[in-house]
Amino acid sequence: MSAPPLVTDDQRRARIAVRHRLVRPHRAASVEDVTEAMVALHATEPATVYLSAAVRGECSVEDVDRALYTDRSVVKQLAMRRTLFGFTRDLLPAALGSASARVAEQQRRLIAKEAERAGIAADGPRWLAAACSAVLDRLADGAALSATELREQLPELAGQLSFGNGTTYGGTINIAPRVLTVLGAEGRIMRADNAGHWRTSRPRWIATEAWFGGSPEPLSEPEGYAVLVARWLRTFGPGTENDLVWWLGSTRSAVRRALADSGAGAVRLEDGRPAWVASEDVGDVPDPGPWAALLPVLDPTAMGWKERDFYLDPADVPYLVDTNGNIGTTAWWCGRVVGGWVQDEDGAVRVILRSDPGPDAVAALEAEAARLTRWFDGVVVSSVYKSHLMKGEPMP
Repeated sequence: MSAPPLVTDDQRRARIAVRHRLVRPHRAASVEDVTEAMVALHATEPATVYLSAAVRGECSVEDVDRALYTDRSVVKQLAMRRTLFGFTRDLLPAALGSASARVAEQQRRLIAKEAERAGIAADGPRWLAAACSAVLDRLADGAALSATELREQLPELAGQLSFGNGTTYGGTINIAPRVLTVLGAEGRIMRADNAGHWRTSRPRWIATEAWFGGSPEPLSEPEGYAVLVARWLRTFGPGTENDLVWWLGSTRSAVRRALADSGAGAVRLEDGRPAWVASEDVGDVPDPGPWAALLPVLDPTAMGWKERDFYLDPADVPYLVDTNGNIGTTAWWCGRVVGGWVQDEDGAVRVILRSDPGPDAVAALEAEAARLTRWFDGVVVSSVYKSHLMKGEPMP
């Protein structure tokens, strides 16, 4: 039996340039085009959806708002790894039946136990069922309400949880948003319009049927995972089982079944490890030539794999990535991360390099910084996931 085809690291980096729409001839035509190309856009930090679209397709804030809130062609949904993503609507049934369902089940058990520990209810599951029913009844008329408004109107959502166990960062939080998280993961309610600035998250919640004019039918768990894996391979392949287990936040058995169901093809990487590509993914991507990109915090390209050595020097990981694998801003040259970027007080983008990639790279990255500065137009975005590089802190 012949060995599986080899996919070199150079070829993997070329695929990033072309398939992730990071080189000009392949830039995206719309927010929907960007989202489909990347499978989903990270939305835990509200600004990431806007910036991931901007760097790949010159998409404006208004373009992203239209897709999210007017056309509703891109939908925010809690899914893989209990992370909020923006999916195209056609992919929502797959997510709801697989990754979102897994998160919803985990959160239901967790919140019920937390409610009992906090003294909110003696029977956590029964309390949670009543709270969810109250929310659905209130939203049945098609209203869109914030978590605060729902908590004020529904006594079933009263109560607080403690965190931090008396530490300096401890405190209390309302349990109402946690109930909404469960209903959102189940696809029973959706995040409607955002009551805040585009760089912040203040969603109003609405019944799914009211938001879409009907409720999407979730796929079965195996079907959903097979669809997600097939789409991931089309964008990120080749990838390993470890990459997919991490990206999906799922089990190895679920990944193996999805690889088989999606008809994935076996390949080998440059270091000899086995990996997978989409069934139709044959032939090399042409060399895209030199390219530069500045990507935001939690961008789907940087977050696409667990095993990142082919584009991220292990020596740079502590400066750019936290212990959970979350990555800050990144500066790319020819498919490798060479640093990150920050904004000055006036909104100007400044590149911070970890090494000297040469004068051509510096010039190209500065051009990207100028392009992004123009896009920000003076708006400064803060981030929860600031890397050590972004903070300007020395490594401990």
